[in-house]
Amino acid sequence: MSRGGEMVYIPDDSDFSSFRDQCESLEGWHCRYNKAGVTVWSQGQEESCTVQKIKTRISCKDVPAETLYDVLHDTSYRKKWDSNMIETYDIGRLTVNADVGYYSWKCPSPLKNRDFVTLRSWLPLGNDYMIINYSVKHPKYPPRKDFVRAVSLQTGYLIKANGDGACILYYLTQVDPRGSLPKWVVNRVSQFVAPKAMKKIYKAGLKYPEWKRRHDPEYKPWVYPEQNTLPSVSLAELSVQHADSLENIDETGLPEDHLSTSDHEA
Repeated sequence: MSRGGEMVYIPDDSDFSSFRDQCESLEGWHCRYNKAGVTVWSQGQEESCTVQKIKTRISCKDVPAETLYDVLHDTSYRKKWDSNMIETYDIGRLTVNADVGYYSWKCPSPLKNRDFVTLRSWLPLGNDYMIINYSVKHPKYPPRKDFVRAVSLQTGYLIKANGDGACILYYLTQVDPRGSLPKWVVNRVSQFVAPKAMKKIYKAGLKYPEWKRRHDPEYKPWVYPEQNTLPSVSLAELSVQHADSLENIDETGLPEDHLSTSDHEA
């Protein structure tokens, strides 16, 4: 997503507009899954290609758009609902609507776990909201031996208000996992992992208001920037995370029948 591929920059209105268009357009997208209010599409690349662009959509009844926006920002609450997360934290702020953060992800066994350092930016638009990110390098957070450092080329959410107290959530992601993955993993992302993740976010939205009432209800630095106590980060400290500079591992030989049983939960 980084402009020109070399310079780290904070996304502007045109980037958000382009992201929204990708979420809402059906042109060039192939439907891979459509059940129980969740739809998953993939785009462009061959099925055997590891770096796929995936888009998912779910209709969320009884969850206002602003509630889901809070859910996706609130790192304290994420520990409650994101069972794939190992660790997440904010590293520093760039502007009132952009920061740098770390996220590590528990991959289905026997795959190796992945982690990311990303520049995240967000834009509230009345009743609708967008959050987008792409991978960057920060000198104090280099790749770790216990994770494969993956690359988010473009990842984000579009939350659209849909009548009183309801919303539609789009999630679009293009990630280089830095590994040659088995074909069954690529298929599994669209058929199982993505739908399950969307349902988790929806359920998290239903439970968030009650949880937040008991956990620092007035604290929302993503809405009230004056509450943000993160150290400032300069763009000059960051550089674009190029995939070809990272370790690339070959996991194509890993069999699906060794998948851990917890990964089969619906």
